[in-house]
Amino acid sequence: MHQTLPKLYFIRHGETDWNAEGRLQGQRDIPLNDVGRVQAEETGAILARLDARYEDLAYWASPLSRTRETMEILRARLGLHPPAYRTDDRLKEVSFGDWEGLTWPEVEARSPVVAEARIADKWHVSPPGGENYETVAERLGAFMAQIERPSVVVAHGGVGRALMALTASMSRQKAAEVFVRQGVVYVFDGPRFTVETP
Repeated sequence: MHQTLPKLYFIRHGETDWNAEGRLQGQRDIPLNDVGRVQAEETGAILARLDARYEDLAYWASPLSRTRETMEILRARLGLHPPAYRTDDRLKEVSFGDWEGLTWPEVEARSPVVAEARIADKWHVSPPGGENYETVAERLGAFMAQIERPSVVVAHGGVGRALMALTASMSRQKAAEVFVRQGVVYVFDGPRFTVETP
């Protein structure tokens, strides 16, 4: 069963150095790099094109610095007061636990059995000390239940995948494999979503 909610503009934070290096960030607080800041500005320009009443939208972000900086840059691009948005802990990235800071080859060398199991079932298998997508979907569903009007949400790749499974006509297994892009806006409107590019 999929949740129905007002139109949602979902944005993954811009690039970080750990993204560029292929490191699992999870809930580590890694800042944007220069590419990420440009991507954040581009998402502001996309939003301006998509919704003429962007000043009336609700704005929410994960509390991690890479999402907050993305939000503040895109709000500045829209001519809105950069810090005038809300954060919610339920929008944090999936925790990778002991794997945070590692590349995937390092994960496979350190935890080959769990790594193989997670590749087979990301929705239910958790990294050591971390979360699976089922856990993320539960907290995201609780967050979404409070959304009452069209909103902009700046969060993380894992949150985007959980959102696809909760709201769109996509299986959990398929959603867990989607590459969530940076520098674009995902528009969730009813049982489907579109990807808007610069």
